[in-house]
Amino acid sequence: MSELARRQLLTGLAISTVAGLPLAAILADPRLAHAAAAGLEDVSITTAGGRSVKAALAVPARTPAPAIVLVHEWWGLNDQIKSVAAELAKEGYFGLAVDLYGGQMADQPEQARSLMQAVDATAATDTLVSWVDWLRQRDGVNGKIGTIGWCFGGGWSLEASIATPVDATVVYYGRVNQPAERLTSLKGPVLGHFATRDEWINQEMVGGFEKAMAAAGKSETSHWYEADHAFANPTQARYDEADARLAWERTLAFFKANL
Repeated sequence: MSELARRQLLTGLAISTVAGLPLAAILADPRLAHAAAAGLEDVSITTAGGRSVKAALAVPARTPAPAIVLVHEWWGLNDQIKSVAAELAKEGYFGLAVDLYGGQMADQPEQARSLMQAVDATAATDTLVSWVDWLRQRDGVNGKIGTIGWCFGGGWSLEASIATPVDATVVYYGRVNQPAERLTSLKGPVLGHFATRDEWINQEMVGGFEKAMAAAGKSETSHWYEADHAFANPTQARYDEADARLAWERTLAFFKANL
């Protein structure tokens, strides 16, 4: 059995463990999230900048297939993000959950903030661009690549797409205050999910982003939800089930249309 076939089998077994369960139920239960994450392959590369980095890869049952890079929240690359990669594999995509924290994770806001603030922007860009390049060369990937991220990762989903051309970008309540001259390098459209009660990623920031995208001649769709920051994370107090479900449905439709 080839390595690809073996990983597809393991991913399929992990998916069968949580078959029929909605994504929110998997994300909310640490045992289910761990089961969903168990089928992912640990992969590592040396970046263009010469650093060793790691990620977790979910392989779809059928290839060739598009690939999606997932960028974690400020908590780090945990089972939650890996289980979303597994969910994307179930939908027919390679899901590559990258790690911008070098293996570190947080479970308290203070620790998460410290990890986020310690990220070097040049190194993070090097990591993301190198992973996109790796996917382009991987057997089974059909050449179509998207990115998705949440909060901290939402901003980096957009940064990755600015740094290297991809076909679709999804931002969940991430930093989007970018000037038009940087946005001109985007290749594919951007889908944003934002919350009306978010005091950081607010309407002023997103409004400026929309104007900058228009000035750059790029395609952008913003959806607003009567919710707060992190509304799509069922482990957090600000979780909004209905809006999280709608945002996920829109995300899958967006990827289907562009990948």
